[in-house]
Amino acid sequence: MSETSTAAPASVLFVCVHNAGRSQMAAAWLTHLAGDRVEVRSAGSNPGDSVNPAAVEAMAEVGIDISAETPKVLTVDAVRGSDICITTGCGDACPVFPGKRYLDWDLADPAGADTDTVRAIRDQIEHRVRDLLAELSIPTTG
Repeated sequence: MSETSTAAPASVLFVCVHNAGRSQMAAAWLTHLAGDRVEVRSAGSNPGDSVNPAAVEAMAEVGIDISAETPKVLTVDAVRGSDICITTGCGDACPVFPGKRYLDWDLADPAGADTDTVRAIRDQIEHRVRDLLAELSIPTTG
């Protein structure tokens, strides 16, 4: 029952409370750096109405456009369909399934933060995504 396929890309789900900042930036970095070699999802345990404008601005500064993204609700199917579930501040709201890999990235919440703080969070996320890709032996495109 442990069927693995090297043809299928790894699937990563980023989760935070509002799916408006950290998880959106992480998903954008992973998509930017891995291209189609990773299937990327993001969701929130209590999604906001829109992506944090400061996160949009911070990502635009590095050439990544997340302005069209919208917060999505965390579903059991999203977790079940992911190989790796990375929480960035959702507490205990993320369902746990056997056989999944779970990581918790302790990141400050960019909600209401000043621009320099959001940039620092963005840069921390980039480093963690690059480390994840290196660990998975997935080359970066950017």
